[in-house]
Amino acid sequence: MEQKFKTDAMNEDRISDLPDALLLHILSSLPTENAIATSVLSRRWRSLWTMLPKLKFDSNFNPVFDDDNIDPTMFSENVYKTLSLHKAPVLESLHLSFEGRTDCLHVGIWIATAFARGVRKLVLDSFYQEEQTVTLPSVLFSYNDSLEILKLKCAIDLDFPSRVCLKSLRKLYLDQVHFKDEESVCNLLCGCPSLQDLVVHRYSNADVATFTIASPSLQRLTIEDLRQEGGYGNGSYVINAPALKYLNINGVIDIESCLIDKALELVEAKISNVSGITNENIMESLTSAKRLILHLSPLEVKFPTGKIFDQLVCLELLTYEREWWNLLSIMLDSSPKLQILKLTDVSSFTSCLFPQLHFQVIC
Repeated sequence: MEQKFKTDAMNEDRISDLPDALLLHILSSLPTENAIATSVLSRRWRSLWTMLPKLKFDSNFNPVFDDDNIDPTMFSENVYKTLSLHKAPVLESLHLSFEGRTDCLHVGIWIATAFARGVRKLVLDSFYQEEQTVTLPSVLFSYNDSLEILKLKCAIDLDFPSRVCLKSLRKLYLDQVHFKDEESVCNLLCGCPSLQDLVVHRYSNADVATFTIASPSLQRLTIEDLRQEGGYGNGSYVINAPALKYLNINGVIDIESCLIDKALELVEAKISNVSGITNENIMESLTSAKRLILHLSPLEVKFPTGKIFDQLVCLELLTYEREWWNLLSIMLDSSPKLQILKLTDVSSFTSCLFPQLHFQVIC
């Protein structure tokens, strides 16, 4: 009798007795493909995965349903069937990683299905395959009021002949995507009235000549130019974001211009590896900042004459840049409210002896 009790206890399926909310939490920690595979365990699990709030597919996605087998070579069909079976009231997140040669019709179907399900976060990661890219159907972005986060990466072409309407979009990540023209950039950004956070990783000479960022609602902006020093070519940035609070610019080298309208609400700015710009007003646009991190040489940027950084309380400089002491002198003379000064040397020799030097100035 005791042995039978132990056997029954071992065979008892206690996990299946857990509440749906807890089981979905467990499934959410698994890759989507593995979560779907649990549908073959028992009737209790058959449709549980269809209520998952987040789905992620990559090019090797090959789900196993309880009712049939799916051709592992048919990625597009596999994704579409999974989305069609999904029943959660709201799709919080959809992440798709696919080849650049994927038919844009399939991509359009995925996006349209996700939008119909009220997706809040959409990630499209298209990796290069035989140098082919996929163009996103612009008509799908003509109106959407649920999407809050959009991430687009690599082998994706963006052509927006008219303004998009993404009413709820707060965060936008553009990582090495290609715009057809300057109008497409404008039509995308101007169609996001709630945009607060924009991250741009791009090669300044890869697509449009002038990359204009105009957004009255934007509060955080990161620009990382991936072109290496010496890769000469035309390229310009124009930034018009009056509500901007945080600015990060890195790697803008050897371009025609970088013009920034002054942001009166600026709290913090980090400027790194900037040089060789023919026409720029970077430092002049930062005079309202309370915190500045400058990883650059005073020989590489223009310093406004007669301008005062009258809100600056914290300043960080790298001391391995050329003539950094001149930059320090200029900033000390121009910053009457400065309280904290941080000097950091990351050169191979000095960093071994003095990893970080901190100075606090009390005025």
